[in-house]
Amino acid sequence: MPKPVLGIMTLYLNNKKHLEERDIYERMIAEGKRLGLDTYVFTPADVHKDRRLLLAQIYDPHSRKWTLKWREFPDMIFDRCRVQRSERYLQLKQFRLQYTDLVYLNRPLSNKWAIHQQLARKAAFRPHLPATELFNGFHSVKRMLKQNSLVYLKPINGTGGRGILRIEPINKQRDLYLVEGRNLKRRIIPQQRVRLDRLEPRLSRWNMNNYIVQEGIPVQLPNGRVHDYRMLVQKNSQGVWELTGCAGRIGAHRSVTSNLHGGGKAVPMKQLLTQWIRDEDHREKIIKQGEKLGLDIAAYLEKSYGALCELALDLAINKDGQIYVLEVNPKPAREVFSRIGEKETYRRAIARPMEYALWVYHTQINPKPQTDKTEDKAENKTENKTEDKIEDKTENKAKEGSA
Repeated sequence: MPKPVLGIMTLYLNNKKHLEERDIYERMIAEGKRLGLDTYVFTPADVHKDRRLLLAQIYDPHSRKWTLKWREFPDMIFDRCRVQRSERYLQLKQFRLQYTDLVYLNRPLSNKWAIHQQLARKAAFRPHLPATELFNGFHSVKRMLKQNSLVYLKPINGTGGRGILRIEPINKQRDLYLVEGRNLKRRIIPQQRVRLDRLEPRLSRWNMNNYIVQEGIPVQLPNGRVHDYRMLVQKNSQGVWELTGCAGRIGAHRSVTSNLHGGGKAVPMKQLLTQWIRDEDHREKIIKQGEKLGLDIAAYLEKSYGALCELALDLAINKDGQIYVLEVNPKPAREVFSRIGEKETYRRAIARPMEYALWVYHTQINPKPQTDKTEDKAENKTENKTEDKIEDKTENKAKEGSA
């Protein structure tokens, strides 16, 4: 009997066909093999021009070697493609438009601004959303600075902390502000002290056509470093949303973000939260509230955008214990759990998409035929009557023999 086939779809990082997360794919393929899944990796650039075939990248966990082989399209696709400014991303869009008949475990979400608007439609989520508006000229920044003591500027499609600026007033009487952040290559830019009348020319050097202006949540630790929490929610082997784990992240020195790729440090959630919220009962309440919020958001966004199988939420918690959703990521990394030594959480984070794929296959693609309960009951009654008759005949013969 053929195994269910799962294709992990990704994008090459460059024209040399380098793959990001190759080590993660190796672990996923090994986990898939253990579960009975035939799993391979492919990109939209590897699809045959004339036939329904693709050049699959196949990993053998025993030999630890990768090979290339033409394969038929998979039963299911797990999309791990991240936004790129490249022809490769256009190929991804074309692939999805052309092959709408395929079964996708997850679908793309929209940009930061669209997701914020979508979440803001639900009253229960609004208290957990920082004030946010689309950048529409410098007056957007002035208005947000007037209302908040801390303001962030973020690209609506950015990832990994790239292109993020933070503006904080140093002396409001003198209209003096501190500007810091990271450039599009994720490098920390030198701090700048800028008067308000010089702030607009400075910002004009950045291409802010696709930016949001957002209320900053004060999350600086006593050592001056920012921190937040990465929560991962995934579909489990029964197709139900479940919390996989949550970890703390502390930003690098002078970093306005806590991203690990930007030099951030991972720490266990409870350890970090204890530094921030002293009362244990309050901490437990925050943890439970955060879990419910994450699961509710996952279910809501799936209903809004279509099939999803995992989401990461970046959460900020202020000194009062109020939880804010900074960002929602549909293509999350998992290494934060490995870095804090939570091996079982890391293993679950790898395994759950594989387990969910099996559930999808057996419930939606190739469901097992269910027997009619009425027929089963009738068969059981017939079997019982036959057994009764045989027993009666046997007893009668035994009586005749003894007589």
